[in-house]
Amino acid sequence: MIAVVVGVLVVAVVLIGVVVWSRKRPGPDGVASFRRQIDALSPEARRPTIQRMRPTDDDPTDEDGSHGT
Repeated sequence: MIAVVVGVLVVAVVLIGVVVWSRKRPGPDGVASFRRQIDALSPEARRPTIQRMRPTDDDPTDEDGSHGT
């Protein structure tokens, strides 16, 4: 009977430890993941992605974001 109680307590402590440990672990950083993927590409392969990310000078958006209205 005592062995069962001790076994249940050990399992409970292990489960609590796993839950606490998993909550402290930070989630994946999306920006860092994106940068790693871009850095893995050759300059020719990453050029279209970089061009899409950069704002162009012919963008009609004003400084206040009103799109010229």
